[in-house]
Amino acid sequence: MAVFTEVGFDEADALVQRLGLGALAALRGIEGGIENTNYFATTASGEFVLTLFERLGAEQLPYYLCLMKHLAARGLPVPEPVADPAIAPPTGHALSIPANAPCELLLSVAGKPAAVVQRLQGHSELAPTAAHCAELGRLLARMHLAARDFPRIQPNLRGLPWWNDTAPVVLPHLDPPQAALLRSELAYQNHIAESSACAALPRGPVHADLFRDNVVFDAAPDGTLPRLTGVFDFYFAGTDSWLFDLAVCLNDWAIDLPSGRHEAARADALLAAYGTVRPLTGAERALLPAMLRAAALRFWISRLWDFHLPREASMLKPHDPTHFERVLRERARRPFELAAAAEALAA
Repeated sequence: MAVFTEVGFDEADALVQRLGLGALAALRGIEGGIENTNYFATTASGEFVLTLFERLGAEQLPYYLCLMKHLAARGLPVPEPVADPAIAPPTGHALSIPANAPCELLLSVAGKPAAVVQRLQGHSELAPTAAHCAELGRLLARMHLAARDFPRIQPNLRGLPWWNDTAPVVLPHLDPPQAALLRSELAYQNHIAESSACAALPRGPVHADLFRDNVVFDAAPDGTLPRLTGVFDFYFAGTDSWLFDLAVCLNDWAIDLPSGRHEAARADALLAAYGTVRPLTGAERALLPAMLRAAALRFWISRLWDFHLPREASMLKPHDPTHFERVLRERARRPFELAAAAEALAA
């Protein structure tokens, strides 16, 4: 959500008008992320987000955009991409989402692949309660089930092969204890990935980056409980185990940020709510501690990469990699905290 590529007002205005969204009234760059260029665009017909993809290529992007369209069509609160009317199918016809089909949702701006999606209403809750975590757990399970029949397949591009490729690049920047942790954890995760239990985990499209700032809430009609109104930023999505997706959420929503320690009340609420929609299998409950470590490792490596090998961008603010180092050490030191909670759900 940093601005790597500047987009002029006139260029953005021409785009939104071509998409049938009306004249552009305001355009504002969004800060806070580190992967893509994002702008809020206000038009005569509403609020939208314009994204220019800085790392991903046109061959990868149809998976993300069509997945969002697929989930929106099933009533999930995700930002629906806007199709280009010049290549979109006639009204009443489905978008072209089978594997390798052209994607009517993929645009081009300033020489970069791009997309325009609806802006969701609500605000992110950066200090979530157990009630917020329960809302997230139910929504995550619904997303997993709703995407089972999504026809496109694309691996998680920040999965184990990427960890193995990226670790040697960041290792020279680490002190000896950090390097030892990275090497040992990577060896452990390669061992887990080769197991038959891991291969048998339920799989499908996953968000893979469902942090607190990628979800928005509003007050429930009676004002007593939070209501989840949207999930966005699907640009790390891929086909992976649903358990990995759940672990990513637990490592952010149910963690004490200063210490990286497990927060039981929020974790229990998230797990219990997820299980009311899709109960975990026995294999998932057994592998949850290992997958929590995997999710922490994934974000430690990516933050090390972004921190030590930064790209130039207006408003770029790389995340502190030591946070997920702390989470990983805590998950490795106390592997049974969440395992016990998961087993309690099966009782």
